Amino acid sequence: MSTCLADAAEDLTVTGPSATFTYRRIGPRGGIPLVLLNRVRGTLDWWDPEFLDHLAAGHDVIVFDNVGTGYTTGTPRDSVEGLADGTVEFIEALGLPEVDLLGWTLGGTVAQHITRRRPDLVRKLIVAAANPGGTVPGAPDPNPTVGATMTKPEVTGDDLVFLFFPETDTGRAAGYEHLARVATRLATGRPDVSEAAAMGQIAAIQKDAAIPFEQVRADLATIRQPVLYATGMQDAMIPALASYTAVQHVTDAILVAYSDAGHAFLFQHAKEFAAQVSAFLSD
Repeated sequence: MSTCLADAAEDLTVTGPSATFTYRRIGPRGGIPLVLLNRVRGTLDWWDPEFLDHLAAGHDVIVFDNVGTGYTTGTPRDSVEGLADGTVEFIEALGLPEVDLLGWTLGGTVAQHITRRRPDLVRKLIVAAANPGGTVPGAPDPNPTVGATMTKPEVTGDDLVFLFFPETDTGRAAGYEHLARVATRLATGRPDVSEAAAMGQIAAIQKDAAIPFEQVRADLATIRQPVLYATGMQDAMIPALASYTAVQHVTDAILVAYSDAGHAFLFQHAKEFAAQVSAFLSD
């Protein structure tokens, strides 16, 4: 039986113009809520409950499914802009005048877009294992095995461990521990991400990758909020260089890197990264 408080959080709903959103809210109310934006093919059930518990020890934490994904109704989006619009719609449907954002992988790219387009809505931003947009100069060529695995019709637990954790004994062990922690939620319903939603999210990544870096650099320079970028040095999906590059073009940014971790460093080092996030939000 799970001992994580996040596993007991109830499903809540709120309706906006495009969808009825399903979300969960844990931690003390009051202050600025922290809204989490998820990965490709991720739903509410895939957030690591240990990580959520650490965050919620001192913060009002909200996780949700975007339009047409998982538990949320509506037509899936196929662009970063569309996913950003869905997120803003959700936040406004909750009546929140200001939030902090934490975006992981595709969610991090979307969160940066929201921060640029709606600076009035975002106080602080955390970007975890995400591209700043476009092609990062000097980045290695994409690993074809990673691309083929990511776009499979059904991604298995073994596939996720390969994609998100280092190919070391410690890394693989951390990956299977993560799968064990999310198993409680996944066993109780688990709406799959539809093929349309998954392909829409992948299309969003592909469209974003085509943006020239000159535009990306100019976009980053418009962000005035404090930003915490974080990465795993052994990330097989998005190289750590992406975060390093982004920090160079944002006015107020911090970079944290985990040497022994990959794309899911935030779950491999859940307690440590949650502490980093809490310190950043409290400054």
